Amino acid sequence: MGRCAARLRRDDAQRPVSQLSGQRLRWDALLFDFDGVLADTEPVHYGCWCEVLKPFGIQLDWGFYQKQCIGVSDRLMVERLAAERIPPIPFDEIWPEYLRKQELFRVRLEQTPPFLSDTLLLIHDLSSYYKLAVVSSSGRLEIEPSIERAGIRPCFQTLVCGKEVPNLKPAPDPYLRAAALLGCRQPLVIEDSDAGVASAEAAGFEVLRVSSAGAVAREVRAALLR
Repeated sequence: MGRCAARLRRDDAQRPVSQLSGQRLRWDALLFDFDGVLADTEPVHYGCWCEVLKPFGIQLDWGFYQKQCIGVSDRLMVERLAAERIPPIPFDEIWPEYLRKQELFRVRLEQTPPFLSDTLLLIHDLSSYYKLAVVSSSGRLEIEPSIERAGIRPCFQTLVCGKEVPNLKPAPDPYLRAAALLGCRQPLVIEDSDAGVASAEAAGFEVLRVSSAGAVAREVRAALLR
């Protein structure tokens, strides 16, 4: 019974989007968050932050990280952690270590690519029907090299990353910028975090909130084909 259930889940994740051919599409573009959506990178970010913050006496709990740190800017996250430490520590003592965190992250992504095969297949399929964009609070140097190595960079017409907009999520700026670059009026945003959902809704766009990186292919195909 377990094997049958697993087979059904795999088949559902790989349902062909060729059924979209000849149909009037409900959305004119798909805007994907990166961390936790396109790529299962949040555990990698978490591990890098734990290593960088440990010398400052900050023990980063996974539950706290999931609730308070995902979807927000790294700078804001460090400001919160520095202020909530007992006793508090000046932000400027920690922030110089951010470059080391970025380097740790890039090295670990090279060692262990974070993309699921079903998600890569999904992106290749969707690029034939939709304009696609990556919209993330992470920096371009953390995102673009990894999607290039995965072979999906040509599928995306544009990327909006980190400080390329005046205000990060949950402000609407990142998604408004992506829509302007694509020339789209009615995109669907695929997100996983509170901040990301708030950003998309503030921009006036419909949002599909996925339950996990592992469920992206299944849940996106289901939304597009229903």
